Amino acid sequence: MRKKLFLFDLDGTLLTDEKKVSPGTMEALQKYTEAGNIFAICTGRAIENALEVQENLGLAFPGSYVVGYNGGEIYDYSGKKSIYRTGVPLEIVEPILDLAADMGIHCQTYNLKYILCRDFNENLTFYRRYLRTSVIITDHVIEELTADPGKMIAIEIHDRAKIEAFRDEMVHRYGSRLSIMFSNPWYLEIISKEASKGNALLKLAEYLGIPIRDTFAAGDEENDISMIRAAGTGIAMKNGNPSVHAAADIVTDTDNNHDGLAQLIMQAGA
Repeated sequence: MRKKLFLFDLDGTLLTDEKKVSPGTMEALQKYTEAGNIFAICTGRAIENALEVQENLGLAFPGSYVVGYNGGEIYDYSGKKSIYRTGVPLEIVEPILDLAADMGIHCQTYNLKYILCRDFNENLTFYRRYLRTSVIITDHVIEELTADPGKMIAIEIHDRAKIEAFRDEMVHRYGSRLSIMFSNPWYLEIISKEASKGNALLKLAEYLGIPIRDTFAAGDEENDISMIRAAGTGIAMKNGNPSVHAAADIVTDTDNNHDGLAQLIMQAGA
């Protein structure tokens, strides 16, 4: 049997709205991995947070991988090592934070242990409602970074037009160096041009020696489109954004709260 690689977005895809894996989906994942296939989380979250989710929800399958920062890092769970990493260039981190402040947008980044930003506000509180990651508040974010951060994220929970204006200005200034896309209506993801979930799928498949025809990817939001297009079989959740549906080979019959992926996981592992 040919080994398969399946990349899963977390929120709105593999997880229910209560941030859990439903029993039917878990059973399908267990059968898929027991057959020798490769499971990989592919998320906008920091690697450390994604690993915590993986372990807490019983998703630490042998031989699994975690893709974090929207493709900015690929981590070998069993080998406990990073096999690929890129990030937002250090020299533009503070200018991006300055632009966000000028436009009234909350913006943050990350080092290995902490969320880094200049002030504590309701947007940060909203972001952390499901997270335990600690925060460093500082006017000198760059001093807390020793390498290019995996990503930055801008958050605006009230005014979509305002964050869209920030997005447009970011694309104007940094579009040649960065990929900038929404991961949900409130979060604008800012990553290296070299990073995307699609590029991560291609790199991981090559690393594992798995042909693209034997790769699968499932997601629900704009930042999932690149991996859905890159995969041999791209899957959009029924609850997903219409633009994701348009990019996918398959749209699930049911949503993330009703085992939308379970049958397709079983088929992929057969």
